[in-house]
Amino acid sequence: MSDAAFGAIAFVTLLTIIVGARGIRVARTPDDFMVAARQVPPGLNAAAISGEYLSAASFLGIAGLVVSQGLGSLWYSVGYTAGYLVLLLLVAAPLRRFGAYTIPDFADGRLGSAALRRATTALVLVIGWFYLLPQMKGAGITLQWVLGTPYWVGVATLGIVVSANIAMGGMKGITFVQCFQYWLKLCAIGIPALVLLFAAGHESTRNLMPDRQPVFARATVVRITEPTEFTLGRAATVTVTGLLDNRQFRHQAVRLCACRHVAGPGTRAGFGAGAPVPTSLAMAPSAQLPWDSPLLATGTNGAHPLVATYGVIIATFFGAIGLPHILVRFYTNPDGEAARRTTLIVVLLLSTFYVFPAILAVLARLRAPELYLSGDSDSIVLALPSLLMPGVGGQLLAALAAAGAFAAFLSTSSGLLVSVAGALSHDFMNGGVTSFRWCAVAAGVVATGAALPVGRFSLGLLVGWAFAIAASSFCPLIVLGIWWRQLTRAGACAGIVVGGGACLAAIVATMAGAAARGWSAVLLGQPAIWTVPLAFGVMIVVSLLTQRTVPGSVEQVMLRMHLPEKVSAVSPGGRPPGTARYPRRSPP
Repeated sequence: MSDAAFGAIAFVTLLTIIVGARGIRVARTPDDFMVAARQVPPGLNAAAISGEYLSAASFLGIAGLVVSQGLGSLWYSVGYTAGYLVLLLLVAAPLRRFGAYTIPDFADGRLGSAALRRATTALVLVIGWFYLLPQMKGAGITLQWVLGTPYWVGVATLGIVVSANIAMGGMKGITFVQCFQYWLKLCAIGIPALVLLFAAGHESTRNLMPDRQPVFARATVVRITEPTEFTLGRAATVTVTGLLDNRQFRHQAVRLCACRHVAGPGTRAGFGAGAPVPTSLAMAPSAQLPWDSPLLATGTNGAHPLVATYGVIIATFFGAIGLPHILVRFYTNPDGEAARRTTLIVVLLLSTFYVFPAILAVLARLRAPELYLSGDSDSIVLALPSLLMPGVGGQLLAALAAAGAFAAFLSTSSGLLVSVAGALSHDFMNGGVTSFRWCAVAAGVVATGAALPVGRFSLGLLVGWAFAIAASSFCPLIVLGIWWRQLTRAGACAGIVVGGGACLAAIVATMAGAAARGWSAVLLGQPAIWTVPLAFGVMIVVSLLTQRTVPGSVEQVMLRMHLPEKVSAVSPGGRPPGTARYPRRSPP
């Protein structure tokens, strides 16, 4: 890629560091570092939430999943947006009125249990670090495309920049940069999508038909840069220069059968108009579903696609309620009414953004089917502009896309590190500014090291798993904690341990390749379909069996969450709403 892409990424990174350094002057207290002094207006807060929410999976992953797996992958973008409607209806205003720094603060203040606080803190770290993995991977593959550097260079770069930025300015320091980064990401994906859509014209739409194997609309020479295994849907004659199936060719016509083939690095293969597009094994669909099927597939044979689809829907619809770095943003609103307005604006901003990954995915299948030979579906958004618009125009669009991708990694990683560092410093350290800074650095180091071995998993899948863990643990805790007075500390603790633990175990088993076919593949690969009901069920049943331990202050706490600020100028206990203080350690 051109020097323009490197310059665009360097500009975004430098601007992020400058704005973060400005946070040193405006962030002095724990309130500044963790909740931006609770004075962020709805418009600014909505853009900041959208900026950190639109992660690597949104910018790169969704388009890649749609290209490789079909239109059913758009359920991810639908769920990411619809999750805020659920959050708006059930959580936004009451959670803000409760007033806290972190989710462990909410659990402790609602139920008064040190054991529950420790369990929620551990889950904040698990979810935060798990969600950081796709951001790190995205940075690694982006710098691979721009500079040709090894994967680990991008991972380390992102870890260093974000850790330093958070350590300097905290939540107050990153609010403005995340707001800027949302608009940058919208332009970085919207402008290339619209320009390429206009440039693509109105040629044949043959590749949008339900057939799983697309064809070349015109004679095309495909250059293979690294060893690649691929398959053909039907036999075809190909002009080959280079190494193919362990034989060396010099611009020779070769008849390839409909089977698996291996091409060496530097090989060039010329396909005629109407020839089937070769598909690398890394991009092969999980199931023989039509490309325009509304269902998702999972596992190596794509069994039970309807169940897999519902698993993604449940994970994404309810996962947003349990994401620590999103929930902490609602504490930064001045009051509950502002929290609701913020959520409405977020839905609008997200809906606008998610139109464009679908456009880019359709354009890739329609006009650049050679991308099916790519070894990584997450790189499609970066490669598409140069393929559809050779020359300076394509290079500039690719540079803009690369800058937006890096902004996505920076903004989401910033929000995640704030939540992780806040949980570490508030619950394991003395809670001061200095401990927050050291915890931010430590959290960044751990995330960087953990991201190195996850390169083989798609961004969309990794983020979907983080949503599943959040939906199976914090979602039941927060929903029942806000709306059900009979929730007990034993029920809450049992629910998050069983639900979150079962979901995490299923994901680890999937990553280890324990199940690849049939029911085991779909139930382990998309565990939210059973772990979310399990968590709610365990939490309710155990609470009903331990009603004697319902906190005596439950009525006051429920009133604090559900009475509008205008009804009571002072919350129970004589403190203004939103300034609740909780002991760092409660009796078990």
